[in-house]
Amino acid sequence: MNNLKKIVFLFCLLITFISNGQISAVQLRCEMTKNPLAVNTTQPRLSWQLVSKQQNVTQSAYQILVASSEEKLNKNEGDIWNSGKTVSNKNLQITYSGTPLKNETKYFWKVKVWNQKDKSSSWSKTASFRIAPLVLNPMWIGAITKADSHLPEGRNYHTATFNRQKKDALINASDSLSRRSIMLRKPFEVKKEIKEAVVYISGLGHYELTINGKKIGNSEFAPLWTDYDKTVNFNTYELNAKELQNGENVIGVLLGNGMYNTLAERYSKFYVSFGPPTLFFKMKVIYKDGSEDIIKSDESWKYSKSPITYNSIFGGEDYNANLEQKGWNQTGFNDSTWKKVVVQEAPKGVLRAQTTTPVTIQKRYDVKEAKELKPNLFIFNMGQNLSGFTTIKVKGKKGQIVRVWVGESLNEDGTVSQGKTGKPYYYDYTLKGEGIEEWQPKFSFYGYQYVQIENINYKKIKDEKLPTLVDLKSNFIYNSAGEAGTFESSNDIFNKTHLLINNAIKSNFQSVFTDCPQREKLGWLEEIHLNGPGLMFNYNLESFIPATMQNIEDSQRDNGLIPTIVPEYVVFGGDFTDSPEWGVTGVILPWMYYEYYGDASLIEKYYPVMKRYVDYLGTKATSHIVSHGLGDWYDYGTHPAGYSKNSPIALSATSHYFYGASLLAKASKLLNKTEDIAKYEKLTSDIKNAFNKEFFNKETKQYGTSSQFSNAVPVFMDIVEPQYKQAVMQNLLNDIKEKGDRLTTGDVGNRYLFQALARNGENETMYKMNNHYDAPGYGFQIKFGLTTLTEQWDPRKGNSWNHFMMGQIEEWFYQSLAGIVPDPENPGFKHFFIQPEIVGDMTFVKATYQSIYGNIASAWEKTDGKLILKVEIPANTSATIKLPIAKNSEIKVNGKLTKDLKLGSGKYTIECKI
Repeated sequence: MNNLKKIVFLFCLLITFISNGQISAVQLRCEMTKNPLAVNTTQPRLSWQLVSKQQNVTQSAYQILVASSEEKLNKNEGDIWNSGKTVSNKNLQITYSGTPLKNETKYFWKVKVWNQKDKSSSWSKTASFRIAPLVLNPMWIGAITKADSHLPEGRNYHTATFNRQKKDALINASDSLSRRSIMLRKPFEVKKEIKEAVVYISGLGHYELTINGKKIGNSEFAPLWTDYDKTVNFNTYELNAKELQNGENVIGVLLGNGMYNTLAERYSKFYVSFGPPTLFFKMKVIYKDGSEDIIKSDESWKYSKSPITYNSIFGGEDYNANLEQKGWNQTGFNDSTWKKVVVQEAPKGVLRAQTTTPVTIQKRYDVKEAKELKPNLFIFNMGQNLSGFTTIKVKGKKGQIVRVWVGESLNEDGTVSQGKTGKPYYYDYTLKGEGIEEWQPKFSFYGYQYVQIENINYKKIKDEKLPTLVDLKSNFIYNSAGEAGTFESSNDIFNKTHLLINNAIKSNFQSVFTDCPQREKLGWLEEIHLNGPGLMFNYNLESFIPATMQNIEDSQRDNGLIPTIVPEYVVFGGDFTDSPEWGVTGVILPWMYYEYYGDASLIEKYYPVMKRYVDYLGTKATSHIVSHGLGDWYDYGTHPAGYSKNSPIALSATSHYFYGASLLAKASKLLNKTEDIAKYEKLTSDIKNAFNKEFFNKETKQYGTSSQFSNAVPVFMDIVEPQYKQAVMQNLLNDIKEKGDRLTTGDVGNRYLFQALARNGENETMYKMNNHYDAPGYGFQIKFGLTTLTEQWDPRKGNSWNHFMMGQIEEWFYQSLAGIVPDPENPGFKHFFIQPEIVGDMTFVKATYQSIYGNIASAWEKTDGKLILKVEIPANTSATIKLPIAKNSEIKVNGKLTKDLKLGSGKYTIECKI
């Protein structure tokens, strides 16, 4: 009998194991983030992905447990929320519905799910989230008050017009506390056993935090940039037991200027200040006996000048190792010579938890090639153009200075060039003369591939009077959001183009998407929506785009204008402040977010922003025609790059007015805003009619100047009347052919041209237009030997060699060549299409995309007259396969003949003749 019980028990265990193995919940997220430390709502949304080795797996129900401790959760006690078995196929953005959550409190959760056969999974691994503080009542401290700093007010201090006398006066005051990096320290005691310790910190412009001498977190340039008059980010850190010790501990904070306090000397794009460097700090220590201590920024802190004698986000950084105070951020240090901090005026912006990912060092490069241009003057090719800074290891005598110049290109004489990207920019390191010294900047970065250092020995000592560079590394910094996609094909130009574009994206993927990592570092908006699909296929932007929309809301003027750059640190004025192709990003981006992530929250939250901007454009329109802006910026031709030359600016501006109005009408319908639906549907129709009346020639079937931009935009935006669409498309194709299968569009028009072709069956034309080594084209940049995409198709004509604004072909790589196409009716890839295009002489394409539901893969190969397509469809989703073959062709799916190409989850091999 005992043996029989054992057999029954083992059989039941086996059945349980089999059933549990059919589906699993993984990749748990709260507010689209894994284990977030700062959630800005007490009703967060919970999500997970489903995995299974079986096909056609869907979720039929779920159960969520949320607990106040990990111990309770391990016992399956959901003391905060037990959803019970909830019948639903939804596994994304489940709104928390339990006991009211408390601010500054951590919660633990897990989930189990049931599949379509009502078989349950095991419980998922434990995840967590922490609710951010509601109010922090910050006290800001530093070395000098804003009033005493005499820093400028306003945002009109562009260097081209900056008063020279004022600038010289500020340079002479180079040691001023208003701009100098400072160190702040605060000792505190720990006398009991700690349960948890959490830090909330904002150091402006940027900070480095240490506890007992150890850096906390891995951020570079924290917190992320914002409009400091509207929003100030703070960061949250959980400290582990090793980071705090019984007895005395020391908090150390190093402050730098960043975008909060730009400088006038060396290179500076503009001179604007929100105030001198400043710190907010709060640490909450909770002990196991239930008591707690609060350590915060107040008058008890002390400060001293740091060894960083100069730091500018635009001009570089200097460090004098002889000014180091050893152990300043550790216990036992004598700070009697340090000064007491002053309480500073708080920034005007609302203090908000930074909920998106930090900028970190992502890659490091060694020297690829070293050349001694002349005695003791070395040029180092680091092999990759990037955004970042160097790390040097040197040895020499006390007081010797190593000056590091960096740049994207070289002058004719072989020296590093900064003429087109902003000069002078350099790093100075003053040696202390103690063995091998290692240093890298903390508060400045630049776009560069080449490094120039003179008056040094390199590795071997040839001149005893000079310092010796022992080692040099190049640090590639960009946002740590993570990569979502991969692309590879049989076409070498396309593969290298993919790398070229993505290295440029990464270089400009900082606190915001910048235009370039050297000259401006500004968040020009148009590139986000024009490259939007490519950005989302390549990177995890679930938390980054909401932060971008917050910046857009903060920068929107009272009259509804969304400026071209966000945050708007400097006001350029005219079309460089107000251009519809840029401002309409505030309307387009929430929709792209909804399409790719299935989350309508940005449309809901920022509907007023969208509405105010469309209404603003209405105030600028005459009979629904808008006539201002930059137009198709940098369009291609023999003319100098800049304002649109090939196409009417009014055509561009009005089309984007139409685009914004049409998306606003869709938003009002989605949100059931009854009055707005009728209003904006009528506005959309009125703009369309006015556009066609103003720009369309019914006799020639041409728009505007008959340029590629003029005809592609109304086709893409569905402005052209159906009866004329084919004729307009043919005119577009004729122009492309007349130009030798070359484009004439620019920054704005490229996407509309590419997609007008791709979405209307003209992928062979797209292939011809991009499969060559001439300018305009990506191949010319590859032939030129570049490693990032440049500002102009011919790099010799442009300034920056690190722009991603022309990178719109990424959308074609993923959606057309690989054929991974979202379904607007089922946003977030709940259902999607796999519809690859077989073009030119291409023999294979492979792409993956980590969607919010899981991994999507599409890989096709053309061999022996067959098309073999391998696809992967995540659990709880479905896909419809569309093949570029005749309707009566035989199709096999996993070896079986079929005509049904709507597939559930799983991995499939599809074969057919072509």
